[in-house]
Amino acid sequence: MEKRQQSRRNFITQCSVAVIGMTLPYSFNTKTKTDQTMTKTKYDVIIIGGSYAGLSAGMALGRALRKVLIIDSGNPCNRQTPHSHNFLTQDGKTPKEISTIAKEQVAKYNTVEFYDGLAVNATQTQNGFVVTTNDNETFAAKKIVFATGVKDIMPAIDGFSDCWGISVIHCPYCHGYEVRNEKTGILANGEMAFEFSKMINNWTKQLTIYTNGASTLTNEQTASLIEHNINVVEKTIVSIKHKEGHIEKILFEDGTTQSIKAMYARVAFEQHCPVPQMLGCELTETGHIKVDNMQKTTISGVYACGDNTTPMRTVSTAVSMGTMAGAMTNHELIKEEF
Repeated sequence: MEKRQQSRRNFITQCSVAVIGMTLPYSFNTKTKTDQTMTKTKYDVIIIGGSYAGLSAGMALGRALRKVLIIDSGNPCNRQTPHSHNFLTQDGKTPKEISTIAKEQVAKYNTVEFYDGLAVNATQTQNGFVVTTNDNETFAAKKIVFATGVKDIMPAIDGFSDCWGISVIHCPYCHGYEVRNEKTGILANGEMAFEFSKMINNWTKQLTIYTNGASTLTNEQTASLIEHNINVVEKTIVSIKHKEGHIEKILFEDGTTQSIKAMYARVAFEQHCPVPQMLGCELTETGHIKVDNMQKTTISGVYACGDNTTPMRTVSTAVSMGTMAGAMTNHELIKEEF
């Protein structure tokens, strides 16, 4: 009798657990950092970086029925940008709006999982790769896709980083229309300043180059700029005065100021994630991950896509590259399996 009651209690307990599990709200297929079974999970592909390029690769692979893990730290380089442009169907949306919709759509493919964390290391094995996170968790996969972006290195000008992506901008195709015909500056010198000014002159004729020190423009370049009414200011910039990231004026070392609405700048950058180089992936002369037309790196089984591979830093480009990387990774798996 006692055994029968014990069995009945066990049955009720198991049923209760099952009911609770069925009534839990829907959420992304996200691995938790306390799930110790993760270290034994084998994936077809691990995607490191879960912004536009990474999610696009994840969608292509999810639709190809591949078991995928997307590792992302939630720190995209355009997080400060108020609006994204030049992307059909999404023009004017915030970067967060676009990525949220993208993640919701990718999460519908039940072979794709997400992990909130930072990949800090990867090693090549006989059967693929093992990726380690900052919480010392490890995941195995046959292939890796790096969609890790780049890290911008801000100049030592007070207020510059606060305005980055808002009124200090890098791309006229992304932001030029919104500041068309306004008083605009270019923070650059030499050949870069000259070539950049020819481009930006298409969007505004109220243009000034700020060399932030002695000009290295040639006499011929300077004469050409004067001919096109483009001013050159050689004063050292101390700070950018702004209101919530919107430039009001530039303050120079000599105490003078100039009012402008926007400033273009091409800042230095480095790879946001050092793991591709740890694996031996080559970089180009410009510091991008070297890939072929199929987004394949110089290391077999490793692909890369998005800002980490190209100076063309637009959302639409990242999405396109991600789709290519996902499709080509799947194509490589098919060839190996058939």
